Amino acid sequence: MHTKTFAAVAVGLGLVTLSACGSSPNDKDSAGSRTVTLVSHDSWAASKGVIADFEKSSGYKVKVLEDGDAGQAVNKAILTKDNPQGDVFFGVDNTLLSRALDNGLFQPYEPKGADLVLPQYRVDEAKHRVTPIDTGDICVNYDKKYFADHKLTPPASFDDLVKPEYRNLLVTENAATSSPGLGFLLGTVAQYGDKGWQDYWKKLKANGVKVVDGWEQAYNQEFSGSAGGRKAKGDRPLVVSYASSPPAEVIYADPRPKTAPTGVAQGTCFRQVEYAGLLSNARNAEGGKAFLDFLTSKKFQDDMPLNMFVYPVREGAQVPKEFSEYGPQAKNPETMAPDRISANRDQWVKSWTSLVLR
Repeated sequence: MHTKTFAAVAVGLGLVTLSACGSSPNDKDSAGSRTVTLVSHDSWAASKGVIADFEKSSGYKVKVLEDGDAGQAVNKAILTKDNPQGDVFFGVDNTLLSRALDNGLFQPYEPKGADLVLPQYRVDEAKHRVTPIDTGDICVNYDKKYFADHKLTPPASFDDLVKPEYRNLLVTENAATSSPGLGFLLGTVAQYGDKGWQDYWKKLKANGVKVVDGWEQAYNQEFSGSAGGRKAKGDRPLVVSYASSPPAEVIYADPRPKTAPTGVAQGTCFRQVEYAGLLSNARNAEGGKAFLDFLTSKKFQDDMPLNMFVYPVREGAQVPKEFSEYGPQAKNPETMAPDRISANRDQWVKSWTSLVLR
């Protein structure tokens, strides 16, 4: 989810993630039928051994091209769809899905294992242009130490964030360029409705919300509660991130703390689902299909949570115990029907931009 998803947390905490060999998609070997190229946002990550198993069993070499935050990556993929950078795109989420589908980004393919995706996450079942891969909750995270030191109760809801005691404490991402930023905006629309969300954002702006371009900057530079933010001397103890961020702060700390240094404001969550699809003009469509089969396989779905800090969507996939302990899914996240997002997203973002950034 991507973006948050979470390789960027891992990188900020010293974990090495699998990444692209930085060669151009027009290189000779990329056009060759034995290389499959994945285009994704910066938070893609997978275990090297799991990728190696796919390469060995399929005969395809995997190349990964990371293209910024999810919003930027989707926009670039649309602009290059006639001559795409790769074969498969991973990381378009439910906030941006209609933009990708309306622009003809994907061609139909139903991966092996798609029938094992949990029913609540399935979409586009008539055409199979995209397949759900993971889910997560976009939520405000808080720095426990800051609130303890200031003898202040952390916020628990959207309503709390506009109270005077939380003035100048929150950093969020730009809803026009970042999927967590857009998810947070959609959460406020779901909460306050078409008539109330703009008034809410006026109050949030008056209460000193800071807006930055993407998740990496917000979480790993501005937020005082993350390992990266502490290193960068971030001074915002509230950040829009994910419900699964606290486990990352535990798992990649050395030594591991007994409790997570960050918490989640459960009343601020919006449910995100990320999808992958076969790009419309993929040079290696057969390799792309094999890779989509892999993304829905139990092996990848079991491996994914501790690499990207998202939840699997396949029936029977393993959820790490650290998730239930430090980052359980939100009990009552805000959600929104894809057709409502599709009909209103661009206007909401336009209104938000003029209201908050100008």
